[in-house]
Amino acid sequence: MCGVAGILDLRGHRVAEDELDRMVAAIRHRGPDDRGVWAGDNVGLTNARLAILDLSSAGHQPMASDDGQIVLVYNGELYNFRELAAELEGRGCRFHSRSDTEVVLRAYEVWGAACVERFNGMFAFAIWDRRDRSLFAARDRFGIKPFYYGVCDERLLFGSEIKSLIAAGLRPRVCNPALNEYFTFQNIFSDLTLFDGVKLLRPGHTLLVREGAITTHQYWDLEFDPDESVSREDWHEEVRETFRASVTRNLVSDVPIGGYLSGGMDSASIVAVASGKIPRLMTFTGGFDLSSVTGLELVFDERADAEAVAAEFRTEHYEMVMHAGDMSWVMPELIWHLEDLRLGMAYQNHYIARLASKFVKVCLAGAGGDELFAGYPWRYALIEGATSPAQFDAAYYDYWSRLVQDDEKPAFFAKGVWDEIKDHRTFDVYRSVVALAVNNKPIDRALYFEAKTFLHGLLVVEDRLSMAHGLEDRVPFLDNEMADVARRIPSRFKHADDEGKKILREAMQGLLPEGITAKRKQGFSPPDGSWYRGPTMDYIRETLLDPRSLERGYFEPTYVVRVLEDHLHGKVNHRLLIWSLLCFEWWNRLFIDGEPSPRHRDWHSAPAPHVAG
Repeated sequence: MCGVAGILDLRGHRVAEDELDRMVAAIRHRGPDDRGVWAGDNVGLTNARLAILDLSSAGHQPMASDDGQIVLVYNGELYNFRELAAELEGRGCRFHSRSDTEVVLRAYEVWGAACVERFNGMFAFAIWDRRDRSLFAARDRFGIKPFYYGVCDERLLFGSEIKSLIAAGLRPRVCNPALNEYFTFQNIFSDLTLFDGVKLLRPGHTLLVREGAITTHQYWDLEFDPDESVSREDWHEEVRETFRASVTRNLVSDVPIGGYLSGGMDSASIVAVASGKIPRLMTFTGGFDLSSVTGLELVFDERADAEAVAAEFRTEHYEMVMHAGDMSWVMPELIWHLEDLRLGMAYQNHYIARLASKFVKVCLAGAGGDELFAGYPWRYALIEGATSPAQFDAAYYDYWSRLVQDDEKPAFFAKGVWDEIKDHRTFDVYRSVVALAVNNKPIDRALYFEAKTFLHGLLVVEDRLSMAHGLEDRVPFLDNEMADVARRIPSRFKHADDEGKKILREAMQGLLPEGITAKRKQGFSPPDGSWYRGPTMDYIRETLLDPRSLERGYFEPTYVVRVLEDHLHGKVNHRLLIWSLLCFEWWNRLFIDGEPSPRHRDWHSAPAPHVAG
């Protein structure tokens, strides 16, 4: 696992190594173990290495072919790298390391761009091919690893994080169409980012630059193809055995591995398998102080269930308790790392990743289980009976407009911003995604949409918050073979009787305690609806009602004031919108105003939430 960055000068000029040094310094948190630069022709490549496989210098990057004609920078892990290495050796390739990085390099030498179709893992990489002076880049199927790019001053800048592009001369400006998407969906469904001119390569896509032309190509898509010939019982067996194999593949490592443990079935299933392979597996859980919490949020602390699973599988278990004030302290550090804002509250994930990084370099996470096996039954209830695409879209677009509805936008956005973005219709952005699954049944259409949007957002956030601490998160549910099984299971086996992940729950019986397989879905979310009305409201007011915040010219100040007042008095639960307003304000302070980033020196001197082992 690493961070990558680079420059391709489209005018043919050479790239200075000191520029590459600045790019890699901006992402040194992603790879504290080693870093390297390569400059030649009109290209520069750089890498910050987090050593996971083959810890020796043989895994150093950038890595070149024996004849020096192909140069690679790579971020990720291939879980089938040993099988690919054996196949490549059979075709005459000679290896100088035990790293999966070299497998990527040799695979490109032999199969060219088609190599990505053989990879099972998570990855984002760039290859400079001196034979035809082309740059080839790729991103894994689900987008577990990020790859950003943009043209600035006739140079293509790219990297694992946008901070590298800024270090190479990109001038941060707000992309208003992306701002419209973000404050509609609390996500960005297109390939735009909040940084004007910067795009995120779509999952399952490659990028090619040749003779100044930049093109992208989709090499994989999630295609649901239900197999009605398989019985429920046979699906149980196939799901269980494929899952065991997936988790086992994800354990390949030359460094310590642990696992996140919520109170839910997905993380518990991973721990159940992994603990059978790794004695005294280390597990990590976050909980919340509920002393000032009321209503539905009283069930947000899942530590008791996590402790029960830890006891069942005899893990070495560590917990962290978060309090209302922990959000305000971490916001500058959090937003500096996130930079590409997506989804809801994430500071709790930042704290847990920090905890895990003190003990392990790799952590297994449960992302993807809900999106592939239908874990959100309340969403499917909205569209299950849809008889036409239009009926489906009306319900699902309304649901996923999580922050500001279309009819509220003229009052929310400042007039100048609204005049610019009103023709960037977010419904059209939504349709551009869901239309690709229009021939699927409603549940499968919803699963496709969520894998392309919500899951992708989760993965972007998870990458940032783990790599902020030099920690590699792995997601066994998104293994190629696991996803292939999930896409073939009929939706009626996944969602039935208002119960989500039904086939997965049945498959995991006998592997997990009964109370875990029967438990309803509970996300890892802090009780901010209550905290925002109580101990955190002073901080929210201080930040969002600061004159420099209100005078930025993006939003109507009266609307922002009304949002806070309505939430404070319990009229509307605006916790998601308040979170996004806070994030965007800190994003402006750090990347537009140029406030000094807090970096790790301030973070590590901060008082930590309570940790119990």
